[in-house]
Amino acid sequence: MYVAVKGGERAIENAHAWLAEERRGDMDIAELGIAQIREQLSLAVNRVMAEGSLYDPDLAALAIKQARGDLIEAIFLIRAYRTTLPRFGASEPVDTGAMTCDRRISATFKDLPGGQVLGPTFDYTHRLLDFKLAADGDVPEAPSREAAADSVPHVTEFLNHEGLIEEAPQEDTPPPDLTREPLETPAERALRLQALTRADEGFILGLAYSTQRGYARNHAFVGELRIGSVAVKMEIPELGFAVEIGEVTLTECETINQFKGSKTEPPQFTRGYGLVFGQTERKAISMALVDRALRWEELGEDNVGAPAQDAEFVLYHADNIQATGFLEHIKLPHYVDFQSELELVRKLRREAGVDQVQEAAE
Repeated sequence: MYVAVKGGERAIENAHAWLAEERRGDMDIAELGIAQIREQLSLAVNRVMAEGSLYDPDLAALAIKQARGDLIEAIFLIRAYRTTLPRFGASEPVDTGAMTCDRRISATFKDLPGGQVLGPTFDYTHRLLDFKLAADGDVPEAPSREAAADSVPHVTEFLNHEGLIEEAPQEDTPPPDLTREPLETPAERALRLQALTRADEGFILGLAYSTQRGYARNHAFVGELRIGSVAVKMEIPELGFAVEIGEVTLTECETINQFKGSKTEPPQFTRGYGLVFGQTERKAISMALVDRALRWEELGEDNVGAPAQDAEFVLYHADNIQATGFLEHIKLPHYVDFQSELELVRKLRREAGVDQVQEAAE
């Protein structure tokens, strides 16, 4: 039983004031601006947008500032704000094949039409602290900016031409909307992918790692990882056709997975898929691996009891806002519950004669 704490308004106001003071920090140091966070902590901004289900870099930066850098708290703020926004309609599915790629790599095919584009990445750095950054020096401009041409084909299309990989599913019916309807299992793949997109990056990363260590018998190759901008289009009823209403930056990952075949399907490669707001490639790769692990039943594979194969376990524990809420509720006053437990333990000890034995020993 929870107990309401009365008379604590002044204490709560003081806590809020103290929080604001801690958030601001040393007044002799210049305050961080929203633009600075947006431009210089862009990967944190991208994560907040992805797991908050709202594409707005400025609002994500504001949430990070308000949350003192606690990304889960920032995601919570964005989710809460999102619920206040009106919905005017639904956009058309984005065409990632027409993505203007800032980064595009493949671990399966060396020579790609359009080329491999390394882009901005930590992959080739030495992971050594750069003390020049502490000196606030100017950053030299990159000598050239690689960019892939528009409409670069997906790598998996090459395998698809030979029938070596399963056909990508073509769904005409609108998928369920996780932000409007509660999650229920069993969940179709479209709903699972929504949940994985919003899921906590660390949780999905751990599950993905488990699949590579043998928990799910799921060996994957990164067929393609691409990051870039895509147009968002929406059909306007008054016009009778779709118009472009903006652009979003996405990270897309397609994995190519081994599959020995089943009674109904010949031996072929199968797919795992991840799509996330912003440059969020670790999350996109993890999402693709977990997506593939969850598909064991539809592919006629055995369930080896791996955590990543258990859809109910994955989907009901992946959301960091739900997990945080349940975890932190134990900070609420549970005085009545504890007193009843305390009295029960004392009674059991008296019945067992434990207290009398201890008194005699003393």
